[in-house]
Amino acid sequence: MQLSFLLSALDVTLVAIFLYYIFVLLRGTQAASLLRGLVLMAAVYSLARILGLQTVNWLFDKFSAVILVLLIIVFQPELRRALEQLGRGRISSWMGTASPINSEFIRPLIRALEALSQNKTGAIMVIEKNTGLNEYIESGVVLDAQFSSELIVSLFERNSVLHDGAVVIRGGRIFAAGCLLPLSSSKILDKKYGTRHRAAVGITELADCLVIVVSESTGIISIAENGYLTHFETREPLEEKLFSWISEKR
Repeated sequence: MQLSFLLSALDVTLVAIFLYYIFVLLRGTQAASLLRGLVLMAAVYSLARILGLQTVNWLFDKFSAVILVLLIIVFQPELRRALEQLGRGRISSWMGTASPINSEFIRPLIRALEALSQNKTGAIMVIEKNTGLNEYIESGVVLDAQFSSELIVSLFERNSVLHDGAVVIRGGRIFAAGCLLPLSSSKILDKKYGTRHRAAVGITELADCLVIVVSESTGIISIAENGYLTHFETREPLEEKLFSWISEKR
């Protein structure tokens, strides 16, 4: 009797650890949004079983195998990352939490943008919100450094090895640099825009972040949000936009 109880407790504990690890793995990735949709589908299915909705139950039963295959395809990057982390013994590296967004870095960010714009130094910076950017952070170099305008300018200097990648700002800190972002395939985006602007629009099509771009050819500062690009030629509207965005997302 006691042995059976211990085995049951071990069984429940292992399942709880597994589910917790899945949660930690998906947190900070775009798959977290997909997981919420999956939970909603499961809730609908459970409600249909309770209410005896035969048609809904029939659809779920018939397409359960297809749904399973689709889940494997959709979560393939996260599954691969989980196996890699497990093989390297780095599970604990996924258990950290991002700092909340604050506005203390906005003024030094403006100073850095003005310096980059005057020198026509190309730059792209991503301010993370709710959708995690871990899969893109992994393509760069993790710094987790205190924010400073001097560090930002140095990272985008033309002789810097991280010049062409994006800087990710998390919780008001320079979290990573040299990160690769997905390019937008939007047909409405002007063909005059280069890789940086297309990357800025591309990542905002996938995540609820704010991206700041400095053009290397003109020095114009632009902000990408929700798949759209806006130019800012003076300091005041740019500063107002950044402060208002931070206050909304806080």
